[in-house]
Amino acid sequence: MRLAVLSGFAPIAMLFSAIAPSQAQAQEEVPAITVSGGITLISDYRFRGISLTGKDPAVQGTINLSHKSGAYLGTWSSSLGMGDRYGPTEVDFYGGWAGSVAKRTSLDVALAYYSYPGGEGSGKIEYFETTAKLTHDFGLLRATLGSGYSWDQAALGGDHLYLYGETAVPVPGTPITFKAHGGRSKGAISPKSGGYYDWQLGADVALGKLTFGLSYIDTDLSRGAQADGAALLSLSAAF
Repeated sequence: MRLAVLSGFAPIAMLFSAIAPSQAQAQEEVPAITVSGGITLISDYRFRGISLTGKDPAVQGTINLSHKSGAYLGTWSSSLGMGDRYGPTEVDFYGGWAGSVAKRTSLDVALAYYSYPGGEGSGKIEYFETTAKLTHDFGLLRATLGSGYSWDQAALGGDHLYLYGETAVPVPGTPITFKAHGGRSKGAISPKSGGYYDWQLGADVALGKLTFGLSYIDTDLSRGAQADGAALLSLSAAF
């Protein structure tokens, strides 16, 4: 799963509160299952700092089924540019649980399956990864600590661990959210012995169901490894 959504809420006016249904009634009206998703156009598909489209644009889409208990299932896909071995498309499937575990603190745990169905050659490229992230809302900003772990599988030839931290800072009274991300990869998927770091700084502008993104991403990998610094532009539409 590669898509994260940050959301917030505004206080409800006192007059509306007086005529609004009770909390119990509101809970009864929440549908058992909700469907959501979106499509994104991005100038370069970067996975943990490394371009998977040869620094070319990508089209990405996702659809999710969420139960009111917090359980969810979904799929995510993106166009690729990694040659015939991987094919033109990545398709991921994931399932997990997300919910509140303390005041202003939420937990999201999942199992993701990465696949490349159009790939050619011997040996199917596919692998699983467990993911977890803990987010706390401090009011002025939201902070997240997360991980992704893949055990030794045929397509990997070893295990892999990704650890990261990120923040999101909404600007009051505007549709702008500044964001920062830093992570470290170590193991089978890392192109550098001993692991490598990636980081990203940018901002999102949310206008209704559209979100415009601008950021700068880089790694400490050697130049020419599809991982040098670059500006990323994105446009996402949610439904």
